[in-house]
Amino acid sequence: MKTVRRIGILTGGGDCPGLNAVIRAIVKTARNMYDLEIIGFSDGYEGLIENRYRVIRAGDASGILARGGTILGTSNRADPFRFPVLQDEEYIFLDRSTQAVRNFESLGLDVLIAIGGDGTMAASARMLKKGLPVVGVPKTIDNDLVGTEQTFGFDSAVVTATDAIDKIHTTAQSHHRVMIVEVMGRYAGWLALCSGLAGGGDIILMPEFPYDIDAVCDAVRTRNARGKTFSIVVVGEGAKAIGGEVVVKRIVANSPDAIRLGGISHQLAAQIEGLTNIECRVTILGHLVRGGSPSAFDRLLATRFGVEATHMAARGEVGRMVVLRAQKMSSVPIEEVAGKIRTVTPDHPLVKAAQALGICLGHAADVPLEKQLKEHKTS
Repeated sequence: MKTVRRIGILTGGGDCPGLNAVIRAIVKTARNMYDLEIIGFSDGYEGLIENRYRVIRAGDASGILARGGTILGTSNRADPFRFPVLQDEEYIFLDRSTQAVRNFESLGLDVLIAIGGDGTMAASARMLKKGLPVVGVPKTIDNDLVGTEQTFGFDSAVVTATDAIDKIHTTAQSHHRVMIVEVMGRYAGWLALCSGLAGGGDIILMPEFPYDIDAVCDAVRTRNARGKTFSIVVVGEGAKAIGGEVVVKRIVANSPDAIRLGGISHQLAAQIEGLTNIECRVTILGHLVRGGSPSAFDRLLATRFGVEATHMAARGEVGRMVVLRAQKMSSVPIEEVAGKIRTVTPDHPLVKAAQALGICLGHAADVPLEKQLKEHKTS
C-alpha cells in the first residue's frame, strides 16, 4: 500500500455548524498521529477545479471548534462534471473533472477528504471512477444521507429551529392565531419532524406525506373547540398538498441543482385562512438554521467523523464515507450513498410518537397514516 503523506480536504454544498470542527479534527489527528501535511481547497470542488488551495497548519485549526460556517469556504454549484462557466452572458456547463484530477496529482496528494451532503457525495462517487481517491464525511442540516444514523449539522439546526418555535408560541397565544413556521430540509422531513416535536408543534407537515388541507383545518378547528385558541404549524419546505406540487422559490441557472424550494408556508396560510377564517402568520426560518455555533452534540459528532476519516485516509481506505451506526464509527461505499435520499417513513418511532401525542401530520387522525398514503398513491 502506498504511504500516505499529503491529504487534501474540501467542504462542499451548503454550510452548516460543525464543518470547522471536522477540519480541526482532521488537522490535529493528521499531525499528532501520522505527521501528514494537509492541503485545504477553497469553496469545495470549485477550489480543486480552479487549483485554489492553501496549506492548513496546526495554528489554522486553533480556536475554530465553536465557529459556524467553514474556514475553507464552500459552494453548492461546483459539480466537476457540470461546472458552470459564463460565456456570452449565459452560463454553459463543462466537464472539468479531468482538470480536477490533474490538479490533485500535481500537488502530490494521496487522498482527498470530501466533507459534504448528497451533492458532494454524488460528485465524489463519479470522481472515484476518474481515479481520485476520496474519503467522504457526511454533512447536512437535512439529515437525509443514507448509510448514517445522523449527519453533523442536523442537531444544531434542530436546536435553532426549536428555539424559534418556542418564541413563536408566546405571540401565537397572545393573538390567538395560527402561526406557521417553515424550515429547510428539501425533500426530507427530518428537520420539520424533530423541531416540530421538540418545539411542541400542533401540526407537522413533511415532504414524505402529502397533506390533506381539510384534515389540517379540522385539526385547527378541533383545537379551537377545545379552548386552544392558537395552533403552531411546522412545515418542511418540500411539503405539498395531495395532488399538488412543491413550491419553488427560484431557479438558479448556474447551479447543477437549479431548484430552490421555499414559500409553501404562504400557500398554506392562505388556504387555512380561507377555510377557517382564522388569522395566520408566517415565519420562514430559512438560512437562520444553517448558522451559528454548533451544538455540543454536533461538535462531538463532527470531531469523531474527522478523526475517523483521517484514520481511513492514512490506511488508504478510500471510496468510502464514514458513518455513525449504533453510536459507533463505521463506513460505507460512497457509491451506495450517491443519488439516494434518506426520508422519513410512516413507521419511524418519531412519527409514531407524534401520532401518539395527537399531532396532526396532515391526515385524518382516525385512519392509519400508512393506509392513507397507500390510498393517495392509488387514487
